[in-house]
Amino acid sequence: MSTTKSEFLDELKARGYIHQVTDEAGLDKLARSGRMTGYIGFDCTAPSLHVGNLLGIMMLRKLQQAGHKPIVLIGGGTTKVGDPSGKDESRKLLTDAEIAANIGGIESVFGKFVSFGQSGSDALMVNNADWLDELNYIDFLRDYGRHFSVNRMLSYDLVKLRLEREQPLSFIEFNYMVLQAYDFVELYRRFGCRLQMGGSDQWGNIVNGIELGRRTDGVELFGLTTALLTTASGAKMGKTASGAVWLNPDMLSPLRLLAILAEHRGRRCRPLPQAVHRSAARLRSIGLASLQGAELNEAKKVLATEATALLHGREAADRAEGTGARDLRAGNVV
Repeated sequence: MSTTKSEFLDELKARGYIHQVTDEAGLDKLARSGRMTGYIGFDCTAPSLHVGNLLGIMMLRKLQQAGHKPIVLIGGGTTKVGDPSGKDESRKLLTDAEIAANIGGIESVFGKFVSFGQSGSDALMVNNADWLDELNYIDFLRDYGRHFSVNRMLSYDLVKLRLEREQPLSFIEFNYMVLQAYDFVELYRRFGCRLQMGGSDQWGNIVNGIELGRRTDGVELFGLTTALLTTASGAKMGKTASGAVWLNPDMLSPLRLLAILAEHRGRRCRPLPQAVHRSAARLRSIGLASLQGAELNEAKKVLATEATALLHGREAADRAEGTGARDLRAGNVV
């Protein structure tokens, strides 16, 4: 039985979103005390988001549906550095023009899930280049760098992995965690944002931001993560060119997206059905975990159709569902 009382956390629990939370009781109290502001950051390393981002986008949607204010943080600044989380080699550094083009490609997705505006629970889209590009490096090191322990940073899995494999971790990547932590503090100062959400691979970065906010502003901030979507092998579903499941229809057709989600082999996309189904009560009545064989395959198709409808519209999803089996057999899906 859930111990939380807020609509937001109850809904996330019912759908199996929550993997980690820094202070569940404190966050639950904050969510019940009035309108809460929370954010998720999205770096601009490709011209489309991928299916692994869907859980985060859906958490922003659920935040708004519960009467709270979501912020979509576009990483126009941090993309210039590159997030080393989950990577065993350095990311390619992008030019300003490439980053701008990628931002143009990913912005349109969010409007399908949250409503933007300037009041109440309307969502905001903010670019961290607005403040990161203006930082004075020496002042920043003096004011914020002193709050980060190199000893602690060396203990993070992403750093240890690189060192154990004798693979380089550049100084610019090492600074990423400092910049992401600063984002949280800046969003608190500008918008009163007290919650950062993300995938479980961002836990260390989120905790850094919470600690930085406590040290610099004396504020209690909160963090919440969801499990990562994984391939059948257990690897994170990300932007790897050979296997990325893109959200933009010009990079992956609705028909192909539905087919991939319906396939759902092994652990692939495991948390996604609970996240996208319209009714948590209906999801519980389906009893997805107990289904086997043909019943399980049918449930996967229904849930895959719902996910496709959220992204591309009901008409496109129904059309993909109706023609998918025939086209897949004929090898016409691209």
